[in-house]
Amino acid sequence: MCRMNHGRSMPLKVCCMTMRMSIDCNACCRKLRRIILNMKEIETHLIEKPHSRVSVCGRLRPSDVAIKLRKKMNRRVEILEIEELDSGDEHVEQNPPVTQHNELRTPMNGHQVHPSNVHTQ
Repeated sequence: MCRMNHGRSMPLKVCCMTMRMSIDCNACCRKLRRIILNMKEIETHLIEKPHSRVSVCGRLRPSDVAIKLRKKMNRRVEILEIEELDSGDEHVEQNPPVTQHNELRTPMNGHQVHPSNVHTQ
C-alpha cells in the first residue's frame, strides 16, 4: 500500500491549540509535560491541572499533536480551540469591547450628586 505525503513538506503555520484531557495526579502531569517537551514542533505550552486543560503553541498540525498525545498518554483528548497566528504579526486577542459604568460619587458631606443636578457656569 502506497501512502502519500499529504503536504507535510510545506511549512506549517504558527497556531495555538487548547485541549481538554484528564489529568488526575501529579504523575500524569509530569508524564504529559515530558511528552510535550519532547515534541519538537511545540514551542510553548501551558498545563492547567485544576481545569484539565492543556494549551500548546508552535508550528504544528493540531490533529497530529492531539493524536500523538492520545496515543502516548492513553487518554481521550478533546480539542477545545484552535487559533492560527500570523507568522509576522503579533497576536492580538479579539475581546468584546469593555463597557465602563459611570458611578455616582458621594461627596464628603454625604449628599449624592446626580448628573442632572450639576450646573455649569
